[in-house]
Amino acid sequence: MREIVHKAEILIEALPYIRRFYGKTFVVKYGGAAQKEEALKDSFAQDVVLLEYIGIKVVVVHGGGPRVSEMMQRLGKSPVFVEGHRVTDEETVKIVEMVLGGLVNKEIVALINRHGGRAIGLTGKDGLLIKARKKVLKKRTLEGEDIVDLGLVGEVEEVNPEVLFSLDEKGFIPVVAPVGVSQDGLTLNINADYVASGIAMATGAEKLILLTDVEGVKDERGEVISTLRASEVETLIRKGVIKGGMVPKVETAVQAVNAGVRKAHIIDGRVPHCLLLEIFTERGIGTEIVRDEG
Repeated sequence: MREIVHKAEILIEALPYIRRFYGKTFVVKYGGAAQKEEALKDSFAQDVVLLEYIGIKVVVVHGGGPRVSEMMQRLGKSPVFVEGHRVTDEETVKIVEMVLGGLVNKEIVALINRHGGRAIGLTGKDGLLIKARKKVLKKRTLEGEDIVDLGLVGEVEEVNPEVLFSLDEKGFIPVVAPVGVSQDGLTLNINADYVASGIAMATGAEKLILLTDVEGVKDERGEVISTLRASEVETLIRKGVIKGGMVPKVETAVQAVNAGVRKAHIIDGRVPHCLLLEIFTERGIGTEIVRDEG
């Protein structure tokens, strides 16, 4: 009986959040361990479907870099990275589009549909969803700065949310691969975090949620920071508290909240049902980033 009552208490705890978020849009960047381990893949899909059933509109943006590298190697190409960016020539961008827009995207669509959802796969090229421009990478040297040519690597220039709104109205769950198109028709490979942030801003999302393979943003003592204000991020980066691959994630989150997204969350995708735990519990399980008041 105690176990049954405890389950009822969990539902009651979630009730105010369900009421608050009904009809809102959540943009979820899906990647890391949650995209590889079977049990985590299932729990993620279940979370997404549950959110849809209770009236929360979900847009999934996925990565898949390791799968791209694996396919490149099978085809005799060696992946090359500069400061975390994949150098992308014409042959590589075809592999990126084939793997992310085809194989990975359709696996995620099938997974969500298997758990009772109605997912539809897209790339940024569909309906001109993501207009992009070539990314310019400036690398510091002893002499000053060098501009590094990354090839067909892009950054989000504009998102057309009407494509997503149309799918949401019909009860579909958009699953977006991070491939965009330039004004002159070039296919561009884009970081999935930036695509998720761009979509969150364009749709006026309530939340941007980034799944990672760490517990969240940590302080000087190595403890997870539950709530982080946008103005505090720059100081933590300058001090070296936030470093490495976490830097672009928090910068993406700050950009989103400063543009009107209510909250951004960086959470541990290795935890089963991490979405539900972050959204429907008082403390959550990761780091939420909020804009400064005033």
